[in-house]
Amino acid sequence: MDNNRTIIAVALIILLWSGYSLFFPSQPPPAEQNVTVEAVAEKPQESSFAVVSEARYSSVVDQEFKSAVYDNFEEKLITVSSDFYDIKLSTKGATVRSVALKKYKEDNTDDAKPYQLIDFSVEKAAIFKTSGSEGLFIPEDLPFNLVGDVSDIVFVNSDRKTVSFQAVTASGLTFIKNYTFYNNSYQIDIDVELINDGENSIKGLFNLSLVTVLPGEDDKGLENMYTFIGPLSFDGEDLIEDDIDDLEKSAKIYGDGIIWSGYVSKYFLTIVNPQSSAKKIQIEYDDGVVQNKFISPFISLYPGQKTIFKYVSFLGPIDYDLLQSVGYQFEQAKDYGFFSILAKPLMHTLIFFYGYIGNYGFAIILLTICIKLIFWPLTQKSYKSMKGMQKLQPEMQKLREKHGKDKQKLNQEMMTFYKENKVNPMGGCLPMLIQIPVFFALYQVLLGAIELRHAPFMLWITDLSIKDPYYITPVIMGATMFIQQKMTPTNMDPTQAKVMLMMPVVFTFLFLNFPAGLVVYWLINNLLTILQQYLIRRQPD
Repeated sequence: MDNNRTIIAVALIILLWSGYSLFFPSQPPPAEQNVTVEAVAEKPQESSFAVVSEARYSSVVDQEFKSAVYDNFEEKLITVSSDFYDIKLSTKGATVRSVALKKYKEDNTDDAKPYQLIDFSVEKAAIFKTSGSEGLFIPEDLPFNLVGDVSDIVFVNSDRKTVSFQAVTASGLTFIKNYTFYNNSYQIDIDVELINDGENSIKGLFNLSLVTVLPGEDDKGLENMYTFIGPLSFDGEDLIEDDIDDLEKSAKIYGDGIIWSGYVSKYFLTIVNPQSSAKKIQIEYDDGVVQNKFISPFISLYPGQKTIFKYVSFLGPIDYDLLQSVGYQFEQAKDYGFFSILAKPLMHTLIFFYGYIGNYGFAIILLTICIKLIFWPLTQKSYKSMKGMQKLQPEMQKLREKHGKDKQKLNQEMMTFYKENKVNPMGGCLPMLIQIPVFFALYQVLLGAIELRHAPFMLWITDLSIKDPYYITPVIMGATMFIQQKMTPTNMDPTQAKVMLMMPVVFTFLFLNFPAGLVVYWLINNLLTILQQYLIRRQPD
């Protein structure tokens, strides 16, 4: 992931911060097809954005057909509405022209409009475009008619609702495109039926495209610094990210082993599972537009024959439970990183606390306290061990001065010294290192949780998913780290101690642009650690 470098950097810093005694020790699934499926060589498909050129169009489509169908065609839009979204469908290509998510807002203001996952004002952003190649000619802007008596607004009140479109090409190919919408879900099924009602056989490849129009550079913002945004695919084991800079040079082509492919932003995504309808998936970029093209096996439709292509899509938030409810391993798009086995229960616990408290800021504080209590005995042992080692420093220094030139002898004497005094040189470090996976799991949770998007805390923190606008909490966090460091027993020499004093400064600058929710967690953890160190210092030796 793009944020791997950030995670590694934070990991190194935490290792230095939490376990410096280690570094400075005191001693060294198929679609129904009733047609012939032929093998086709794997080769890149030429880009086919927007509408087929007029020159190619005139050479392929009968002019009388064009005049009768296109010249008299007037695009019609209908809205499919549920509790989750308003989706506009167009008879031009039978595409999805816009998706407005009702449960999410464009910004964090009271009068904000629903979040536009797909913007109606950008015509080239229409998704689920269909086309043909290798002899199967289907224009992306093919005019469709709605099947049945369909009103301008279709409500998804029951379990599911299907909207159907139908068109006929110049070659006599009847094209039926069905969209099925589900109540309380962001799942959309797309079924395409091709029927050869003509007199000649029709052969070629059928393509369904997921289109994403990229925002301008000025619109991306700092939130993308730590999160991968771009084309994402899943092959059943690994997530495959495609960098836009690489796609500018050449398209990427994947075989039929891909489970799903789509496009992800920080909080939302559009992905498609092609089931058995795609032989390969081509991802390409051109003029600010990314296209995930699902290319079928080579088909041969003889007069009277038909074939059906089935796809399952998800257009909505990167919510693990919602993605998992659809199936097809869509939940893998919610990438918690290496420590996902810990991140998932932490996320569920956070949501559980929110259900009772009603404030994600206080839910984060409560979760931090619970984690601290779980690790309290380990931390207690760690600090006591470090305190004990600190008292033994004068004796250990004498051994270094006596056997400094003989490393083997020094090590032997040190081991004997540790054994006689019943101390473990790693005792102060290992308990703290054990906690690092939990720290990073929670880091992944808080960095990209859509639950925190626009979630207020208190006072000036009105959105836990973005940075503190006044940088107050990062500065306080840095101050608590300095206090914590001064209270921590150390075995370092003065030079090393001065170097470590830079760590709070580094962390403060690192956290300036981190989400406020993550800073709140770290701040509370520091305060609890200071409290624990204070209690340990008051205990008699």
